[in-house]
Formats: sequence, C-alpha cells, structure tokens
Amino acid sequence: MNTRPPTLEEVAQRAGVSTGTVSRAINNARHVSAKARRAVETAIAELGYVPNTAARSLATQRRGAVVLAISSDDPALFANLFFAEVITGVNAVIEETDLQLMLVLAASERGRARLSRILQSRSADGVMLLALKENDPLSKMTEESGLPTVHGGRSLDRAPQWYVDADNRGGARAAVEHLISSGRKRIGTITGELDTHAGTARYLGFREAIVLAGLSDARVAHGDFSEASGAAGMKLLLDDHPDLDAVFVASDAMAAGALGVLRDHGKRVPEDVAVIGFNDIVTAKHMQPALTTVRQPIEALGREMTRMLVRLLNGEQPTSLILPTELVIRDSA
Repeated sequence: MNTRPPTLEEVAQRAGVSTGTVSRAINNARHVSAKARRAVETAIAELGYVPNTAARSLATQRRGAVVLAISSDDPALFANLFFAEVITGVNAVIEETDLQLMLVLAASERGRARLSRILQSRSADGVMLLALKENDPLSKMTEESGLPTVHGGRSLDRAPQWYVDADNRGGARAAVEHLISSGRKRIGTITGELDTHAGTARYLGFREAIVLAGLSDARVAHGDFSEASGAAGMKLLLDDHPDLDAVFVASDAMAAGALGVLRDHGKRVPEDVAVIGFNDIVTAKHMQPALTTVRQPIEALGREMTRMLVRLLNGEQPTSLILPTELVIRDSA
C-alpha cells in the first residue's frame, strides 16, 4: 500500500496550475485568481495534501513567472527598435510586481518546443504573445494550456479574448490623407507582412484613403517590416512607377531603407517623393530627412499588455484595448 503523502507538484497537476500558483494560494499571496484558488483548494482536499514548512516558504523563494513569446526567430530581433521598445514597456511593469519574465522566440520548431515545455510543466502562470501571423500555432498552444493569455496585436484568423493593439488602419489612412491634402497624386505603398493583422490593417487604411480620393491603388510593393525589404520595395516602385510622387511605408525600419534608395536614385525628399513611415521608433526623427510617421505607442503597448495579464492573474476581467495613433509631421512629407 502506498502511504507516500501527496506532493506540491501533484496538487499543481490535479488543479491544472503551476506549483508557484499552489504555493501562493496556500500563503494567500497576490496574483492568484479566484478560479485558480478554488482549483487548488479542491485539489488539496481531494489529495489530502498537508502543506509543510518548505511548501509554505516556496512562495517567497519562487516568484511567479510570465512568458513573453514572440513569433520570430530572427537573430536581428534585438536590433529591431520596435521589439526593444515593447520589451522595455513590459519590463517596466514587471519591475513593479513580484513576477519573473521569461522571453521565448517561438517561430522555429525548437522555439515552439521550448514554449510547449514551459506551458506543460506549468513553469509560468501567464503568457503574452507578440507578432503572431495568420494560423500561428502559438495561439492554439496557449489556448490549450488554459493559462491566462494576452495578445500584443490581433491575429487575422481569430479574435483573442484579451489583446492590446494600436489603430493601425486609422493611422495609415491619416498618413495617406495627409499626402493627398498636400497635393500628391501618384502615391505608392510598401506593405508589411500581409499574414499579420498589422500589415493587413495598414494596407487597408492606405487603400481606403486612395480609393475615396479617386486615385489609383496600383502602386504597391510588399515587404516584411525590415529595412532591407523597404529598400527592395522602393527599388521596385521606382522601376515600375518612375513618376511616383509619394510613398506610405508600413514601418519606420522599411522607411529607412526606402530613403536610402531614393537618395541613390537622386530623388529629393520630400520635393520629388514624400515619405511617411509608421511606428515613430526613436531613430525616426534622426533620419535624413527627419521622418514624418504615424506614432504608435510602442512602449505603452508593452506596458498595457503586462498590466492586463497581471489583472488576469489577480482574478479580474480586463477589457481589451486599441491604443490611438497620431501622425507626426516632420521633414519627409
């Protein structure tokens, strides 16, 4: 007959939560939802678990943890100022809590396997997802885990229950309307990845403004939000549409690449070709010329994602957010 007393890990498994959540529930600590607390109490009663001194001290020895999973395995990710600013915002809120932050790059098979192990082992209490693409497996993985999950941005194929996003469509529309109001008629765009919600929304905002003004929406090149793809897109637009007089570029990084190509082709900005980007990363105002762009509250995106997840861990039911964007007019348009 097995007389071994049940372990903390077995309570966590029965309750469907992490060991950290069990220890915090036992100690009446913060960051435990009412649902999780009830599940822990039920598991303790069913298993006959008796907390010992080690278990009661675990809450102070192991802080709760949350995961920021980014659907990218690009080695240049940390040179991307957008992601750097999001992570800065996430960390600013994490520092106000007793939570630890785990960062997982989860676009590759190996990265997804690592995230799966974290979710299955209940090593984390909640998840934040960023840069998801259409039919991204990360959505299904986190949904099946049952852990509280907040999305940074929406996905094309599903509407997450909790997300923080920016008004990508409205911001793009405002940018193109500014170009039209300044007299530009032959306006092109370099899109972001169209299997992302942000890329598609910004392209739709461009088309709305162009079509409503009765202009042609045929001047389109596709990029992936990177500087190199912005340069390639600008070359394509100039080859196919040499009379181009303005371009809306779906990210500041791509706009930097586009500006370099325009210089190489002897095009003056904004006299010959006006350029507007999107994001307002910290280097936008230092480009030559200073970049007119749509200000997206990037650091606020990270802060609000994290605040939303903390509220979920505290048993609250927050409301998803769409953060406003703002056109910042500088020298390039």
